[in-house]
Amino acid sequence: MSHHTASCRCGAIRFEAHSDPVFSGYCHCTDCRRATGSPVAAFVGFNTQDSRFIGKAPATFGKAPVTRSFCADCGAPIAYADARLPDRVFIMLGAMDAPNDYPPTMHSYAGNALSFFHLDDDLPRLEANAVPRP
Repeated sequence: MSHHTASCRCGAIRFEAHSDPVFSGYCHCTDCRRATGSPVAAFVGFNTQDSRFIGKAPATFGKAPVTRSFCADCGAPIAYADARLPDRVFIMLGAMDAPNDYPPTMHSYAGNALSFFHLDDDLPRLEANAVPRP
């Protein structure tokens, strides 16, 4: 069984998962850019049944159906959840303790990518969500 860990900047919030990720990718949507303050966001998705937050509970903010989690102490974004995917949690790639272990496999909302920001890779570039929603 695999063990994957993450934390916020100050360590008040920890995350662990005991199964392999089900997703790793980039998102170029406007909402992810604004939530992260970055030209692109990168996430690693895990099954909720095999994962948990430890320590301080994350603060949340969201506009249905997406809820974003962050540390109220240091302000670091930690995760997002989508009510349409109740069995998944998506952790910020930069919050993972070993981010090099989770190379992204795709780009979502590629049409929204900033014109000056380029990632030179051969990954699939999708025009919408990388993870299908019901």
